[in-house]
Amino acid sequence: MDIKAHVLHSGDMEADYTWLLLKPDRIIKPVQERNTPREFGLVPTHAILVETPEGRMLWDTGVPRDWAKRWEPTTFDRFFPVVDDAEDPEAGYLDHSLAQMGLTTEDIDLLVLSHLHFDHAANAKAFDNGKTKIVTSSAELEGVKGITGYNQGAHIPSDYEGLDIGGIDGDEEILPGVSVIQTPGHTWGTMSLMLDLPNDGTKIFTSDAVYMRDSWGPPAVGAAIVWNNLAWLDSVEKLRKIAQEKEAEVFFGHDADQAANDIRWAPEGFYS
Repeated sequence: MDIKAHVLHSGDMEADYTWLLLKPDRIIKPVQERNTPREFGLVPTHAILVETPEGRMLWDTGVPRDWAKRWEPTTFDRFFPVVDDAEDPEAGYLDHSLAQMGLTTEDIDLLVLSHLHFDHAANAKAFDNGKTKIVTSSAELEGVKGITGYNQGAHIPSDYEGLDIGGIDGDEEILPGVSVIQTPGHTWGTMSLMLDLPNDGTKIFTSDAVYMRDSWGPPAVGAAIVWNNLAWLDSVEKLRKIAQEKEAEVFFGHDADQAANDIRWAPEGFYS
């Protein structure tokens, strides 16, 4: 079996785009527009199912179905409400997307979490099945050790506490044609995913190392939710260099326009 990658819907949020993009000509209003609405729009999430001869890997898990209850103590339920499909409220979440592929969580051999935020690791415990190996970056695991209380920013420890999560220290090919790239800055240990595909070429999925196409630049444009701005900028430029060298197509973590127009969504679409 050749390598094949499927982009799965894993929940769509809405938010004030100022959280994601500090770009004056798009987000920050001049005095003449003081009474115009702020830019509030869709914040899609995705997971990547990668099928290889060595097994199935899943990248990220999206948002939880019980988001309102789980996020209420953090107030993120007010700032990042999840938008259900008007025609089918059951659709759009990770479990539904896996089912469309004829799979359950027990069919996943390796779960890789780009980082441990509430919209990427929220469904991680669904893979606590005795079969799926779970990993994230070692820096992320070290960083979350210092969290006390229900949450620290967008980290909610109850999403992942008690799981046996392995650490990845550097840039690494974890399966043939499947590599993780260390891109810290958004969090202590945010990682990006690179797929070297025989037919479709190299694809880079940035996760939250780059939120949106407008964040990519150049120059890169920051956001409100960034742990270390200098590390974040270094990571964006690292990704840019790799993308140029590999002539890669880059998919951003939460870009609504890209999600609507440029992604081959599963179950019909795929990359190989």
